[in-house]
Amino acid sequence: MLRKWLHTTLRVHNTNKYSAKTKLKAATNIVNFVSNIRYSQIIDQIRVMEIEILDARNSKVLAKCTAQPSSTIKDLKVQVHSANKKLTIHRQALRLEIRGKTLKDSDTIESLDLRNGAKLYLKDLGPQIGWSTVFLAEYAGPLLVYLWVYQRPWIFYGDTTTASFTTTAHIAAACYTIHYAKRLLETIFVHRFSHATMPIGNLFKNCMYYWGFTAYVAYHVNHPLFTSPSMAQVYAGLAGFIFSELGNLSIHINLRNLRPPGTTVRRIPEPDSNPFTVLFNFVSCPNYSYEVLSWLSFSFMTQCLPALIFSAVGMYQMTIWALGKHRNYKKEFKDYPKQRKSIIPFIL
Repeated sequence: MLRKWLHTTLRVHNTNKYSAKTKLKAATNIVNFVSNIRYSQIIDQIRVMEIEILDARNSKVLAKCTAQPSSTIKDLKVQVHSANKKLTIHRQALRLEIRGKTLKDSDTIESLDLRNGAKLYLKDLGPQIGWSTVFLAEYAGPLLVYLWVYQRPWIFYGDTTTASFTTTAHIAAACYTIHYAKRLLETIFVHRFSHATMPIGNLFKNCMYYWGFTAYVAYHVNHPLFTSPSMAQVYAGLAGFIFSELGNLSIHINLRNLRPPGTTVRRIPEPDSNPFTVLFNFVSCPNYSYEVLSWLSFSFMTQCLPALIFSAVGMYQMTIWALGKHRNYKKEFKDYPKQRKSIIPFIL
């Protein structure tokens, strides 16, 4: 359409059969058309700005990026990666100040009120590894370790051919297997992670925690000298464990449904038709609440001190995570329910 209009206008201007007035009008149209193009180009050049990316450790310039008001932080990360192949986009944390808050990938230059010549500081998060990879490794380990110790290997117990297993030891092995098999399946089919990667150092730290505690608990529960509590206590603990595992799974499915596939959308979690999710009315992180209850039930069922220590350490860590998430929810959503606690209803 534009080409046809321009061709017709030029033909009018260059053909003698048209009046001088018509030719003047055609010439004016051509001048206005060219002027508008040059004006648009100038405006685009004015709106394009340069952003300096500095190393947060020493303020050394890592890259100079070009951006427009609609450009996002992720766009800048892509340019930094082009200038420095070691700094993948998941390895970069961009901030307005050296010790400031990490900016979101979706933040735009305009929303941050950045001007030409602005500076951003980059913290190198180090080598990264996928969240799913870490979860699979840290959850597969306990499953294998527990079942191996459950066989009473000679290296731990010596000759145990004449020693028998208690019913509690069998139930405990089944519970451990169910828990970590559930975790593996959730990682593959349920979880939608808000971040694609984490520092690779977390892989070794997390595996040492889960694998080490598993060996510690399994050694005592499967020991030939292990003394089981009463079966009434065992079955009560088992009931609590099953209830908590179902609750934990229900919360994970609920959280999955909050986030559309392939996005990092965050919404206020709310109960759904599943009765286990009613705990959202009281705490921000009911998945942690159910997780803690699972291991407390396992400890009660086995009456095993190492299991109780594992539960206590896990509860401490999950409480820290829950408090952080609870603060973030209240900060992000102005209408966040005021009656909710972080992990323990009415208390914490």
